[in-house]
Amino acid sequence: MGTPRTFDTIAIIFNPNSTGDAPALAEQLKASLSGLLPYAADIRLQPTSHAGHAVQLAREAAATGHVLVVSVSGDGGYNEVVNGLMQAGNPDAVCAVLAAGNANDHSRSTGTGPLEHAIAGGDVRHIDLLRITTGQPGDAPDEYAHSYIGFGLTPIMAIGLEQGSKGALKETVSVVRTFAKFKPFEILPDGGKRRKFDSLVLANIAQMAKYATLSDADSKLADGKFEVVVFPHKSKLRVLLTALRAATKGLGDQPSVSSYGFITLKPIPYQIDGEVRSLDADTQVTVHSAPAALATLG
Repeated sequence: MGTPRTFDTIAIIFNPNSTGDAPALAEQLKASLSGLLPYAADIRLQPTSHAGHAVQLAREAAATGHVLVVSVSGDGGYNEVVNGLMQAGNPDAVCAVLAAGNANDHSRSTGTGPLEHAIAGGDVRHIDLLRITTGQPGDAPDEYAHSYIGFGLTPIMAIGLEQGSKGALKETVSVVRTFAKFKPFEILPDGGKRRKFDSLVLANIAQMAKYATLSDADSKLADGKFEVVVFPHKSKLRVLLTALRAATKGLGDQPSVSSYGFITLKPIPYQIDGEVRSLDADTQVTVHSAPAALATLG
């Protein structure tokens, strides 16, 4: 263990209009840190006002100095903060997440204890990120994922949930309806032949969607690689059986790579840390591991 890290500034970013308890959790974290920190720090509450605002706030907060940026959010909000931190390019900036909201796969998979105590202890570690490039170099800025990038069934289910109503029963109905209409997708992997998948997930964590265990990668958050979890196209019954296995036993060991590339053949959606994006046809997609790119704690 190295010298405990201290921070001049701690920026706590949250959505004040969150349907969850983010505002209250942000206030509680600030109050806890005020009593726990063994040194003086400027602790700031920074509410967001629109989608994407957390990227800007994190980039500005992390620009200079010994700073900690905390996202009080789910996976999507934390994705914005991570990308803002990476854009800042400050080697003395650290990032952390306090789980709030429905989707907290990253916190669930990587958390080591109460965040306020981890911050006071200053035990910073580095973990890998996923870096996705779409199109030719320079076409669009690279984007980072802290947990996973999913194609096929994963984003389709997410879209179905967004279009459906909230509540466990209504969400289940939305998933069933979406799954019934789901169709596989085809891609052209780099150096290979066309392949048809029901799902393709490039994962930096072992679990997603609360219960599904994708791989045995719990101890591999900083190995410079990520897991490639593929569901080749099969009947819907076999897809359901594979999903059931993921939720009960887990899918076991999965191939690990440092990069994965392909060309889209038709427009397809994809999901990055819970947020849905889309790709045009004939787009080159390359995902690289960004080894030890994120300094974090908690």
